[in-house]
Amino acid sequence: MNTTEIAQKLVAHCRNHTEKQGLEELYSEKAVSLEAGVPDGMDKMTKGREGIAAKHDWWNENMEVHGVEIEGPFVNENLFTVIFAIDATDKSTGKRFQMREIALYEVDQEKIVKETFFMQPQG
Repeated sequence: MNTTEIAQKLVAHCRNHTEKQGLEELYSEKAVSLEAGVPDGMDKMTKGREGIAAKHDWWNENMEVHGVEIEGPFVNENLFTVIFAIDATDKSTGKRFQMREIALYEVDQEKIVKETFFMQPQG
């Protein structure tokens, strides 16, 4: 698969709520994820496909997602971006929030090897 095909498949998984399948199918076993903002006690960097899957599980357990809008993918050689607009509630506080983030993905040897998330500063 080329980068465009991988990008399109990832976006399809996000839209179909089959992200776990997308992780198995599209990510390198040694992929790295870098978050822009994380709760206290969590690392900004997650290493390995299993670690990224655990991060997804944490999100699903702790957030109630009301809606997600997805723009993209936008492809440039072995890189692509996707824009996510998320409406969610933190289950622990009951606080509802909206956020937009840009995800940058790097592909090598037909697998996603790195994802980096960018958020707008609050305040």
